[in-house]
Amino acid sequence: MKRLLQVAAALAALIALAGCGEKQDTITSGGATRSLTLMLDYLPNPDHVGLYEALADGAFASAGLDVKVQTPSDPAAPLKLVEAGKADLAISYEPELLIARDKGAQLVSVGAIAQVPLTTLMSLKRGFSGPRDLRGGRVGTAGIPYQSAYLQTILQRAGVPVDSVKETNVGFNLEPALISKRADAALGAFWNVEGVNLERRGAKPLILRMEKLGVPTYDELILVARRQDLDTAGASRLRRFLAATAQGARMLRTDVNAGLDPLLKADKTLDKGLQDASIKATLPVFFPEDKEKPWGWQEPVEWANYERWMRSSGLLKQPPSETPPLTNEFLPGEGLAASSRG
Repeated sequence: MKRLLQVAAALAALIALAGCGEKQDTITSGGATRSLTLMLDYLPNPDHVGLYEALADGAFASAGLDVKVQTPSDPAAPLKLVEAGKADLAISYEPELLIARDKGAQLVSVGAIAQVPLTTLMSLKRGFSGPRDLRGGRVGTAGIPYQSAYLQTILQRAGVPVDSVKETNVGFNLEPALISKRADAALGAFWNVEGVNLERRGAKPLILRMEKLGVPTYDELILVARRQDLDTAGASRLRRFLAATAQGARMLRTDVNAGLDPLLKADKTLDKGLQDASIKATLPVFFPEDKEKPWGWQEPVEWANYERWMRSSGLLKQPPSETPPLTNEFLPGEGLAASSRG
């Protein structure tokens, strides 16, 4: 009887995780708590708020998981650590994953955190109204190759000669480059972080989003796993992690401030006012536009279009892989027939 009660309790917890209209996920935690290491893409920030809410709310514990969140010493490290088996999952970016796979990494995206591009073309220059005003100007980027490709696509679409615009690598100092007028515009600043911060400081940035400027839409932030781990006992653990993280994100819909304190505890240097404003700005893009799709959904057609653009821009060198770069199988309510593998 005691064992039956334990199984019933675990099942009830997982059904709760799959709620809010999503299909039920019937897999259980199996009774034993299992550890899972997640490597962030960068320092804790509002993009991670659903994760920290799930930690604080006990969603992971209810799913039988002991989740350890780590911050990378090098922003380029997360995918390498997952590939080497030193982390179970990593938060990364769609273009970063496609480039890593082009170099032979056997990695796959298992869910989207930010369903749209957060990257923007941003300017504080008086009179700047759009890409056509970049002619003869200077654009600051973080020195990432695909940002240069974004800029070229934007200029070509606007009819501006690429060689008429100077690109300057300002690292992650995109906002200071705008304020100091070192750059007429910045490409790489996020509308939900730098954009929100500038507006709170009384500036009036012109914020132009990538998908409005000719760059195909993509999932800015994704969760990445090793392909080999999807066909092992780790699949059950992954499914439970995604269901719990989805619950954390959904809790924000009920109380948008629910994840603020856990996020601030994760990094005590964060400014409360900025994080609060940024979380509220970001909340809608944590979920797919199609309300019938579960949290974390990745649209295969959009991925294919973006990968095609990367190839046409010379960012990918190898022939397309026979294995897809994404799977929705482990999201809440998806691929239920396969859940017994874990």
